[in-house]
Amino acid sequence: MSAPELATQVGLCSIFTMWFALICRARPALRQPHQRGLWLTVLAAAIAITLFQPGIVTWLANAGIDVHTVALTRNLIGVLSAGLVLLFMVDSTRARRLCLTVTLGLMAAMVALVALDLLQGRHPRESAVSVQGPADPDFAYWLILIVAHLVGDAVALVVCWLYSLRTEDRDLVWSLRLFAVGSVLALVFWCGYLWHLYGGTSTTLPYLSLIIGVHGCVRAASLLVPTATDLARSWTALRVTWRLWPLWHDLVTAVPQVALARPQRTRLHAVLRPRSPLALQAHRQTIETYDALLDLQRYVRPDAYDEAHRHARRAGVPDHRLAAAALAGTLGQARRAKLVDAPPSVPRPLPGVVHDSPATLLGIARMWPSMRDALPCHDPSCDPAAPTRRE
Repeated sequence: MSAPELATQVGLCSIFTMWFALICRARPALRQPHQRGLWLTVLAAAIAITLFQPGIVTWLANAGIDVHTVALTRNLIGVLSAGLVLLFMVDSTRARRLCLTVTLGLMAAMVALVALDLLQGRHPRESAVSVQGPADPDFAYWLILIVAHLVGDAVALVVCWLYSLRTEDRDLVWSLRLFAVGSVLALVFWCGYLWHLYGGTSTTLPYLSLIIGVHGCVRAASLLVPTATDLARSWTALRVTWRLWPLWHDLVTAVPQVALARPQRTRLHAVLRPRSPLALQAHRQTIETYDALLDLQRYVRPDAYDEAHRHARRAGVPDHRLAAAALAGTLGQARRAKLVDAPPSVPRPLPGVVHDSPATLLGIARMWPSMRDALPCHDPSCDPAAPTRRE
């Protein structure tokens, strides 16, 4: 794949990624003042990068919009994006005078660009405007434009990196560092674009397009960090709910008083039609499983754990799962004793079980289907379908 083709593909990917991120984060970002500035910054960058893509510019030109107008609009929105970056950075300092200074500087820069463009329009030059080239090659025009970008991205790089070292919020750390990486790419782009305007050739444009496309993807990623975290938490909750359900269902059936609500018929129902958010469902199942486990400790026989451990070893259970298998076998025996109303005894704590430990409970749940009926109940009233001898 050639450089122009790769740049086109990356550019399209960056456009879709940025607009997807903007749509996904619009509602939560606009409701929270500390995220609103970042969202608006990415919005301005998305518009500018969209208008930088040759396919978009060509489509607008075919629709009757002058290429010069597209380029000027792109530059103005680019300066707006740089100004919003500065405002986003200085807003965290709560310095109103500094925010006012940046706002006035942003307005002055945009007015100056329009004025310089109008002056150049009265004295047109012979050079034609290219699809990705400047709206006006005048030195003052590009000095204002590029300096605005360089200042905004340089400040963003320094501030984001410094703040990422001070906070303990993982989402904020990743958002700030990704934003800083995007600022580095933007600095490289504008330095390269300056060289292209006043000494380079058109062969550098595909590589600059590639850089600004990657920059757009990184900017979108910085905005999507909270969404990615929420998806990761939802996936973890879904995994815990699905894997823990058989163990939880059997234990709360034996100890119903620990459950806030009766279990649903199948775990597919519990996942597809949860009675509460998945995170809460997973947490509730963990707590209720542990509470049922505590109650069943009154029905644990003195030698049950060692017997289950030996049974699991003979069955070929891997060494790293022997402890979980032994716990599963012990709980299975205690559960059946509880169901047949066997007399309880002094509670016998199970080794390795920590309160509210999903990892331990998930390990037991993994071995539950094969180990729950592994040990005999040692009670004449037990379910006759259960094993009555060691294997």
